[in-house]
Formats: sequence, C-alpha cells, structure tokens
Amino acid sequence: MGTGFRKRPGSNKQVPYFSHEFVIQNHGDIATCVCMVFIVGLMFQTTTPLASAFIAPKHNITELDQPAVLYTYGFKDACLLFFYTIAAIIFHAIIQEYVLDKLMRKVRLSKTKANKFNESGQLLSFYALSAFWALSIFKDEGYFHSLSFFWNEYPHVGLTFMTKFFFIIQMSYWMHILPELYLQKVKREEMPAKILFAGLNFAISLLIYLLNFSRIGITLLFIDHTVNVLFHFSRLMHFSGKNKIARNCFRVYNILFVLTRLAAIFLSIIVFWFGLKNSSVESINFEEKNFNSPIVRTTSLVVVLLLQAWMMWNFILFQCKKLRENSKTSSTKTTLKHVQKKQRAAKESSDTDLDTREETSDSEKIKSN
Repeated sequence: MGTGFRKRPGSNKQVPYFSHEFVIQNHGDIATCVCMVFIVGLMFQTTTPLASAFIAPKHNITELDQPAVLYTYGFKDACLLFFYTIAAIIFHAIIQEYVLDKLMRKVRLSKTKANKFNESGQLLSFYALSAFWALSIFKDEGYFHSLSFFWNEYPHVGLTFMTKFFFIIQMSYWMHILPELYLQKVKREEMPAKILFAGLNFAISLLIYLLNFSRIGITLLFIDHTVNVLFHFSRLMHFSGKNKIARNCFRVYNILFVLTRLAAIFLSIIVFWFGLKNSSVESINFEEKNFNSPIVRTTSLVVVLLLQAWMMWNFILFQCKKLRENSKTSSTKTTLKHVQKKQRAAKESSDTDLDTREETSDSEKIKSN
C-alpha cells in the first residue's frame, strides 16, 4: 500500500514488472486497483448492474408488509465472495504495513517468532471485528430475550443486511488465506496446517449460511471468536516481551477456553436436540429451504460436538506439553542450583584448609626462630 511501486529492500534496482517479486511486493496496491474498477463501474449507468452484483447483496426477498429488508442466498453470492476476498487481501495488507510492521520495529524477533507475531496480529484484528459485529447483530435483532429465539420460526430464510454481510465477510476472509500463502511466501511444510485451518472455518461458515442455522451459528462463532481474541492478544504480549501481562492473560484464557467449549456444547444440544425437534420435517424441503430433518439436525450436532472435542483434546495436549517443559526447566534449575551450592561449599572448605595451612606454617616458623 502507498504511493508508487516498491523496490527490493536494500537495492535501488526496481524489480521487473509482473514478476513474482513485483506481485508479492505490490499485492496490496494491485488488489486496491482491482476493487476500484468495480467501484468506478457504479458511476456509469451501463456498468452499474454488473458492478453492483459484486458489491451489494442480492436475492432480496422483502415483502411489502415487512419493515426490514431481508435477503436470502443464491448463485450471485459468488460475485460477492470474489470481490470481498480481494477486499480481505487489502485489509490484510493495511494491518500488516500500518500496524504490525511498525510494532515489529520496536521488538527484535527471530523469523519464526516474527511469523507467529504477524499471524496473531492478523487474526486478532479479524476476530475482534467479527466479535463486535456479532454483538451489533445481537442488539439489533433481539437475541437472548428468550432461548426459543434460536429455533422459533425456522427456517430462518430471511437475513438482515448485517447478518448476510457478516457471513459473506467470514467466508471471504477464510478464502483470502489461500492467495496469502503465496503472497506471504509461506513455507511448503507450513501450508497444509494453514489450509486445513482456513478450510474448516470456511466450511463451517458456509454450512451455517446454506442450512439457515444463522441464529445459533452466529452465537457459536461469537463464542469462539471472543476467546480467540484473548488468545492472540496474549501471544502478542508474549512476543513483545511483556511476559507478566502475557502470563495473566494466558491464565484467563485457559479458564475461558474450557468454559466456552462447555457453553457451545450445552447450547448446541439445547437447540439441535430439543428446540428444533419441535418443528422437525421428515425430509429436506429445498423449495422452502427447510433443512430441519432428523439427519441434518443430528449430523450438525455431531459435527459441533466433534469440533469441540477436537479443540479440547488439542488444548489438553498443549497444556500437558507445557507442564512437561516447565517441570524439566524447574528440575534443571534445581540441579544447577545444587551444583552451584556444592561448588561454593567446596570452594569455602578449600579456602578454610588453605588458611589453616598458612597459620600452621606461620606458627612453625615462629617456634623455629
């Protein structure tokens, strides 16, 4: 981002146009230019219909007697995903250049730690934005006034602008991770884990969107994103050298992680097993977009429970690993202190023997004289 194209660091020679290095160094500017083409298209009458398909939500199902504008999903959402995936690349570049790079200059980190610092900074900004966005939806649409809100009037085909846009941004962000692997020069051995992580998050957001489980879906995403905000903030504090703040934040995170997993399990069982069961249908009704069949409902619940169990298992393994590392460190420190204590005692005893010998020799000399 910025004025003019970048040059290779430490060199006055400009990289060749349209080379890999040129695209990587200037990908934020290139993505901005692509988005500007669509925005400029809105200014002309002939191109407005095409440009608006990539920018504004489509599939409006609002009826005359409805006070709020409602949308559903359809094939035109693919255009939105394309445009906002490019917008996510711009968002990534802005956070990197104007926030993270400036913070990186204040701390000296190895390349591995620097990559983790940048990753946590990017995810922290996304999770924080998503959490605040979800809170706004909760407030505007009257979530949590009653537990039955999650299953009443299902299928929830009509989505408000903010709700539909929330899921479009969720899916676009996880899609932009794929081109970022190339743009950030991620090592090949690190790619599978990042692709799996982004793919799972994209699939979860997509299924919530398509199966019309938006109310319970946003709530579960909010629970997950909120605790992840604390986790990545703690990592940033750790890499910044603020260990005391990081330790306290990690302790709070460890407690909240377990509580949020239990909350997600409890809420999912209440909604999928008990609440939606009252309006269950024998088979899927594609015309009405009603997916509240026993198979879909049970599968959705099993997927949620398996995800929570998988995250808890990884969390337990990580904590056990940390405990082993801490015990080894403490035992090493204890051994080192014991050795140092022995060395001090041996030195003191040798000094005492030397003093005794000197006193004996002096007394012998006096007697001889």
